[in-house]
Amino acid sequence: MSDWTSLWYVWLILLTVFLLLLCGLSASCLKFCCRKKRLPVETFPRHPCELAGIGIDSDSTAHSTVT
Repeated sequence: MSDWTSLWYVWLILLTVFLLLLCGLSASCLKFCCRKKRLPVETFPRHPCELAGIGIDSDSTAHSTVT
């Protein structure tokens, strides 16, 4: 049976994984806290929509040229 203290690379891998998890958790908490404190900002001002309608009846020139 090998001694765990002589396996330095196992401890190095475990330490690296632990540090990555700690950094990810810290970044997630920081992102959540910053998003919660920021006021909602409208990116585009709201304007009333304008729609244009073009009526075509059966007597129009455009309709008769298509058909």
